[in-house]
Amino acid sequence: MRTEIIINQGIHESRIAILEDGRLAEVWVERPESERMVGDIYKGSVSAVIPSLQAAFIELGLERTAFLQVKDMVEAENANGDEEGGQSRNSRRPRSFPPIQGLLKKGEEVLVQIAKEPISTKGARVTTQLALAGRFSVLMPNGSWVGVSRKISSFTERRRLRDLVRELRPNNYSIIV
Repeated sequence: MRTEIIINQGIHESRIAILEDGRLAEVWVERPESERMVGDIYKGSVSAVIPSLQAAFIELGLERTAFLQVKDMVEAENANGDEEGGQSRNSRRPRSFPPIQGLLKKGEEVLVQIAKEPISTKGARVTTQLALAGRFSVLMPNGSWVGVSRKISSFTERRRLRDLVRELRPNNYSIIV
């Protein structure tokens, strides 16, 4: 297969196209005024732990401090309900979380990912549950399960993908395909 990358840089936007055998496979358009932070990963420092909110403020070097809730720190269950343990999304029970003051201390460094853009006077909302999304998969550090998208309806294909990814999955990582 022949792959070509075409880049067009203009005053107001940049455009990138990927052609495979002369056919458009992917296209991206980037405009400076529409730069988004969601998904960006930062190494920050805890500036305050607020037990009454079960949250902390994280200094990232941005205009405002970011907000981290305890529920965004504790390892999430597999949202696809397809983890190796076989639990279903419908079987979730209300979860209790450990106190934030037992998880974070002022001045501690923490790796976070922007989950929600800053709005008005509020800083960005962040999570410690990092997720690196690719074209066909999502890689999450500090996990150990494999998930398969519900968009794949064939039981046989789901099992094949799950078995394949289990063999390839690095230790201490979760993957959704």
